[in-house]
Amino acid sequence: MRIPVVCLALAAALSACTFAAAPSAKTDEPPAITLAAGGEPWNLDALESSAEVQWAASVVEVDYLENQEPGAGVKLFGVAGGDPAMNGLQTHIAFFQNPAEGWTVFSLGDFLSYRVIADSPSRVDLEISESTMNEATSEIGTRTYYAIVSWTPGADGAPPQAVVMTRANAN
Repeated sequence: MRIPVVCLALAAALSACTFAAAPSAKTDEPPAITLAAGGEPWNLDALESSAEVQWAASVVEVDYLENQEPGAGVKLFGVAGGDPAMNGLQTHIAFFQNPAEGWTVFSLGDFLSYRVIADSPSRVDLEISESTMNEATSEIGTRTYYAIVSWTPGADGAPPQAVVMTRANAN
C-alpha cells in the first residue's frame, strides 16, 4: 500500500510542475545588434560605368573552394546574364595567379543553378540544374545532373593550363 501512495503523491507533485525546455544556444549565428548613428554621414559617389564594373556587379554567386592546395585561391562564380527564363547563370571557375596578373578564369557553362557537392584537391563535384526546351510543345522544363570538374595545378602553384568537366553519376 505504501508504494502506490508514494507514486500517487509523486505523480500529483509532478503534474503541478511546468516543464520548459532550456533555450538552445545557437553557435552559428551572432547575437542581434541594433545600430544607432554615431557620427557624421558621408556621401558616396557612383563609380564611373565601365564594362568591368558592370560585369562585376552581375556576379550573383561565389563559392570559395577551401580544400585546394595550400596557397591556391580557387573559386566558382556565377554571373547573371542572358535569358533568365532559360538558364542565365554564366558559371566560371577562377584560379588566382598573383596580384599583378589577377585570375585565370575558365567558363563551365550557362546553367540555371549549381551546387557544390564536394571540394577536394584539384577537383570539385557539382550538382547542376539547367533549363530544357521541349521542341514539340515549346514548354520549358528543368533537368539536374552531376559533373566533376578537375584540373592539374601548374608548376610552382601556377594556375592550371586546362580544366576538364565530366558528367557523373550519383551513388
